[in-house]
Amino acid sequence: MKEKNEAGFHYLYDHYSGALYGVVLRIVQSKEYTEEIIQDVFVKIWNSIHQYDISKGRFYTWMINIARNTAIDYLKSKSFQNELKNQSIPDFVYNSAELSTTNNASDFIGFNNVLGSLESDKQELIDLAYYQGYTQNEISDKLKIPLGTVKTKMRNALIKLKDLLKDYQ
Repeated sequence: MKEKNEAGFHYLYDHYSGALYGVVLRIVQSKEYTEEIIQDVFVKIWNSIHQYDISKGRFYTWMINIARNTAIDYLKSKSFQNELKNQSIPDFVYNSAELSTTNNASDFIGFNNVLGSLESDKQELIDLAYYQGYTQNEISDKLKIPLGTVKTKMRNALIKLKDLLKDYQ
C-alpha cells in the first residue's frame, strides 16, 4: 500500500470492505449512504497510508477509525442535514425498518454480541460516542452527569470492551 501498488489496494478492499461496511452502516443506518461513504473511506486510506504508524496500533484499528470518523463527518455535513430536511414523510416512514438500529444485518463481525455483554450504562456510552458521534461534553449534557464521570465511565467501558475483544483477534 505504501508503494501505491494497486494489487495491495485490491487485497485490502477484498479483505476489509465487509467489516468497514458494517461499521459505517451501523453509524449511518442507510445502505445507500454507506456505499458512498465506503468509497470515500478507501480513498482516504489510499491517500493517507503514509500517515499510518505501526507503533501506535494495528492497521485494522486505524482503518476502522477512518471509517468511523468519515461516517460521523458525513452525518454532520450540511448536505446530509439538508437531505434529511427535504425527505418526504412517506419515504421516511416506509424506510424506517431499513433505518432501524435493531437491524442485525449490519453486524457483519458479530460486534453486537460483544457489546451486549457490557453493562447497559457502558453500552449507552459506547453507542452515544462511537455510533451517534457525541462528544464527551455532549454526552455529559445529554445524560446530565459530570464530564469527569463521563470520562471515567468511558475509559472503563473501553477497557472492558478491549478485554472482551481479545478473544476475537
